[in-house]
Amino acid sequence: MGSVAVLFSGGKDSTLALHKAVSQGVDVDLFITLRPENDYSFMFHKVNIALTQLQAEAIGIKQVFVSTKGEKELELADLERALRESGISVLVTGAIASEYQKSRVESICSRLGIKHIAPLWHMDPRSELEEIASSFNAIITQVSAEGLDSTFLGERITEGLIARLEKLNKAYGINMSFEGGEAESFVLDAPLFKKRIEVKKAHKVWDGKTGQYIIDEAFLAPK
Repeated sequence: MGSVAVLFSGGKDSTLALHKAVSQGVDVDLFITLRPENDYSFMFHKVNIALTQLQAEAIGIKQVFVSTKGEKELELADLERALRESGISVLVTGAIASEYQKSRVESICSRLGIKHIAPLWHMDPRSELEEIASSFNAIITQVSAEGLDSTFLGERITEGLIARLEKLNKAYGINMSFEGGEAESFVLDAPLFKKRIEVKKAHKVWDGKTGQYIIDEAFLAPK
């Protein structure tokens, strides 16, 4: 199959995609993590992105960080450059429902002769969250949609939180997978983690409409 990379943001989607790929017999060699220079990237997470190095260490996979300005089309050029320089044969992503993201990644992979695998594509949003709730410790780190207030920040994805999201889905049409950018998440523990991430210090930022859960200090701890 050649060398395999995961486009890794540290959130629930890319981490679950990693687990599904590994369960299907794929040997992952590398995490490629894009680090946006602004807060408005269309493709990539920004909040707590530096802490993905703890996740990579906990799992035991090499990681490469690539800076991107986070501007709509330029960040795609940054992704293409990163993939070309990596020399990989296969790219795994956490795309679920966004045609924008999937089509652009596949276009880049096609030009570079890279096979694209999207294990979560068209997965039912509630089923994904239930899988996360049952086997991961994943928290909400950013909210930016009507109905998602500051009380969600730092909250673990559980059955109780899924029930709250279902109500918001009915009231406001929020995509429960957050594919519309409604929220972002960060995984603190999962089956492939040899150690878990312990948050020592964090704070919330809330402007009345959008908010972030910023992890100031974290470390790896025994499971």
